[in-house]
Amino acid sequence: MNTNATPRPRWRRYLRHHPSAFLLAAQLASLLLYPLMDDTHSGRLLLGAVGLVVVPLAVWVVNHSPGQNWIAWLLAVPAVGLSLASIVLERPGWNTASSMLEAALYFYAAGGLIRYMLHDHRVSADELYAAGATFTLLAWGFAYAFFVCQAWYPGSFTGLVEPERPRSWMELLFLSFTTLSGVGSGDILPLASPARVLVMLEQFAGIGYIATVVSRLIGLTIIRERR
Repeated sequence: MNTNATPRPRWRRYLRHHPSAFLLAAQLASLLLYPLMDDTHSGRLLLGAVGLVVVPLAVWVVNHSPGQNWIAWLLAVPAVGLSLASIVLERPGWNTASSMLEAALYFYAAGGLIRYMLHDHRVSADELYAAGATFTLLAWGFAYAFFVCQAWYPGSFTGLVEPERPRSWMELLFLSFTTLSGVGSGDILPLASPARVLVMLEQFAGIGYIATVVSRLIGLTIIRERR
């Protein structure tokens, strides 16, 4: 037995056992940075830097879930590459392709976390973090889907402020959060049929997620405490 082995740092042990917590923290931290990401070149660079952190974390979470890791990397690598290339080379069309891949990656990671939370009848601390991380993954995934829809069908969304202009990324993310949570503030509205279909799908996903996954975790936690 090697008594001179150096113990792992605490944060590395925590990352190994609670990868969902780091993904959730990164997603919430990026919300604080998004107001700084306007349409300037520096703002787009900051958005690309956030993607460099969040996307690998999403892949890391898939690695700890029943999902296939190679599928996640197949989506993540070109997504990050296209996103950075669109900023550096000023090719907006590449950003649309990157958004498609990121939406697919976040949906895939969310599906892997849902399978992870449903695979047994015990509730661990990481599964509670996974519940929050899954919600943010779904919200980001639909926001990227809205972005692609707006690029393909101009005028898909409108708002109370400057209704004719395309909606910004922050506005689309806000629409996604309000739709998924069922709040529905109504200041950003879908107009085109594809946009309305996406919004209806997100409403269905939000209700289904809360009714099945979240309620199940709450019920199992109550049963555990009673025992």
